[in-house]
Amino acid sequence: MERAAVFDVDGTLVDTNHLHTVTWWEAFRQAGHRVPMHAVHRAVGLGSDDLIAHLLGDDRDPDQDAELSAAHKALYGQYFDRLPALPGAGELLRHLHRNGWTVVLATSASGAELGALRRAIGADDAIADTASSDDVEQGKPAPEPVEHALELAGVPASRAVFVGDTVWDMRAGSKAGVRCLGVLCGGIPRADLEEAGAQAVYADPADLLDRLAETPLGEPHGG
Repeated sequence: MERAAVFDVDGTLVDTNHLHTVTWWEAFRQAGHRVPMHAVHRAVGLGSDDLIAHLLGDDRDPDQDAELSAAHKALYGQYFDRLPALPGAGELLRHLHRNGWTVVLATSASGAELGALRRAIGADDAIADTASSDDVEQGKPAPEPVEHALELAGVPASRAVFVGDTVWDMRAGSKAGVRCLGVLCGGIPRADLEEAGAQAVYADPADLLDRLAETPLGEPHGG
């Protein structure tokens, strides 16, 4: 039977969470909003509209949302040519592909940003498909991104594992009914990931690859 390994990208495979934190902080600052960086960091992983709503609240001027999102996109876009993959990211995806897993990315990134992330990972040969923010009505923590990834892979939730670095990832995966593994390289504490649904937590992709045998991703094909 087919089985799917679904991966978040930012903070899970590519070391971008703090770049997002700084560029969102600057976008808010330019628009006259004082938002603490720690609050921005914990909101990273939400789609742009949800992140703005989460940080500024319902009493904000929603007409400013598109301008804020565009400012963040422009600031973050300056890093597209040098986004750093996290240790072991490409190797992990290729190892899973060789061992019969259908690898699908589930990310709020799209377009040029998604292209830059995939170039950073450098494992397009192992990636079967991508569920991006363009494909769903609701982003994480709603289950839609993970559910769409499962549709692309053609597998039920019982045949899938989702790997992510934020509480939004863990909540989305749990709601979709998949087994969830967390990584610490996005900067979110282990206890928060476990409380949100992570069955186990690893340092980064390299640590997960080294310890794969103890995870659902280490199950032999057909298991």
